[in-house]
Formats: sequence, C-alpha cells, structure tokens
Amino acid sequence: MTEQATPLIPEQKPAVGYTVRPWGSFKQYAHNEPVTVSLMTVEPGQRLSLQSHAGRAELWIVLDEGCEVQVGDEILHPQPGDEIWIPANTRHRLASRGPTVRVLEVAFGDWRQTDIVRYEDDYQRPKEGE
Repeated sequence: MTEQATPLIPEQKPAVGYTVRPWGSFKQYAHNEPVTVSLMTVEPGQRLSLQSHAGRAELWIVLDEGCEVQVGDEILHPQPGDEIWIPANTRHRLASRGPTVRVLEVAFGDWRQTDIVRYEDDYQRPKEGE
C-alpha cells in the first residue's frame, strides 16, 4: 500500500489569478492543486461551532449578505465577494445574522472532519471530531 503525503498547508492566502475575457472575467483560487471545495449553507440565526483545524487552512468566499465571521478574536461582517483567509490552527466560526447565507470554502491541506477541535458549540457535539 502506498502512503499518500499530506498536501502542504500555505501560511498565507495563495495568489488569486484574475483573467479577463470578452464575456467578462474569472478568478482562479487554485490551479492544479490538491484542494477541497465545499459550499457551506447556514440557516437563519444559526452558526457553526467555534473551531480550528490542524490539517488545513481555508479560504472562504462570501456569497450572500448577512454573514458574521469570527477569525481569531476578530468579528467580521463581510459582503458578497469578500475573501477571508483562515490559517491552520486558527479559531474561526461562520454565522447567519438573519437570512440563509452561503460561503464557498476552498480548503488547502488534508480535509478531514476528524481534525476539528471545537471550543464552543451550540449543538453539544464532541470537543473533537465529527
């Protein structure tokens, strides 16, 4: 059995490519890199646990108004299109301040639910893991 190497976790937000075309433009957040892309949806008035991950860093791209994001001790109220970099081992949380909100997550590193460490959780889930 071949052992797979853990992808490198960037310390800073990777460069985002920007290309203009006759029909408009596109941003490229990862190019031929091992990443995991997730669309997170948070229902009105709900929030994720305050958590961190040792095995990955995350780039969140806000899609809707009404998000509240905590990164470390900082509380942000980003607008659609804002990009938020969350380094590995940094406490973070996503919440809805009213409407259903969506954030596109591009995770760099080894994405596993089992590497979650929860510091606060509204749903009484375990401190670590799924």
